[in-house]
Amino acid sequence: MLRQPEPELMDDQEQALAYAQADFEVTHNTLLGHFPRVFPELSSPRTILDLGCGPADISIRLAQRYPDCRFDAVDGAACMLHQARNRIEAAALQDRITLYLQRLPHCELPEQSYEAIVSNSLLHHLHEPQHLWSTVRKYASNRTAIFICDLYRPASAAQARVLVSRYAAGEPDILRRDFYNSLLAAFTPNEVREQLDRAGLESLQLEQVSDRHMLVHGYLRQP
Repeated sequence: MLRQPEPELMDDQEQALAYAQADFEVTHNTLLGHFPRVFPELSSPRTILDLGCGPADISIRLAQRYPDCRFDAVDGAACMLHQARNRIEAAALQDRITLYLQRLPHCELPEQSYEAIVSNSLLHHLHEPQHLWSTVRKYASNRTAIFICDLYRPASAAQARVLVSRYAAGEPDILRRDFYNSLLAAFTPNEVREQLDRAGLESLQLEQVSDRHMLVHGYLRQP
């Protein structure tokens, strides 16, 4: 099945609110459970960059796991950052998570490099995937832990509909529609491997960690 790109930004108020209110407890905790598995040496990161942070669910969960860590969180959608700001304040994390309204690859951030760079479900939104990988290279040193999660494209639209029924049956129509469109817009693992090679990120590993998620992880050079 050929890729069917979707809009790069989720900047509709209704869409952003629905996404912020969605229950990602199991999915996000499962994905983040791979972080200590692939980076067992990183027991207490001090700075993390979250690319495509959306409503900041990933940053908040990581901040709760790593209480000494500070976060810079980037998204290009003002509506998403509005939801992120509300959630960060509710979690009393506004002193540790700083939000930036910026679009890749034109990010200007306060750190030259970060101890970790994370991203969840950004890649499939990008019309030019190298915008993510070039930003990773810009803000990664050889010792930066790189942790990029995303959907991967199923073989057919029928398989995409099965995944929507399996994992989003009880969600609002807007989220079911977005999930389906995201599956069609996602890249395959082989396509992502080609992107990494083109970006000079051959050292990063790629795993399929569920029936719909893949994980890119590693260092530019092993520490």
